[in-house]
Amino acid sequence: MTLERMSDEQILAIANPIMDNLMEASTAIDHERHVRDFTERLKSFVTREHLRRVCENYQGEKGYFSRREPIAVFKRSGAAALITTAGFSCHCGKPILSDLSRSALPPQVIPL
Repeated sequence: MTLERMSDEQILAIANPIMDNLMEASTAIDHERHVRDFTERLKSFVTREHLRRVCENYQGEKGYFSRREPIAVFKRSGAAALITTAGFSCHCGKPILSDLSRSALPPQVIPL
């Protein structure tokens, strides 16, 4: 079934375990686990050193990821974009954007 024909719940059922892993692995600063579902192209951007710097920076400012709540799922041909809130242990939740597309499966938390 194509992404545009899936229900929001079906898309979230795919995306949530991947997002849970991303959040848990970044809390642990575990590069191998963090990038396990990335494309080779995305892996080339998220190096071990880059992940360490980013995680240490956000953890120092905001603490660790806490709960995440979906806000919306947008579907288009061959892709779906997820908007969620992400809470932090030391900061209120802020919207983040996740992308789920053919060229970037599985979803990543990325600025668009």
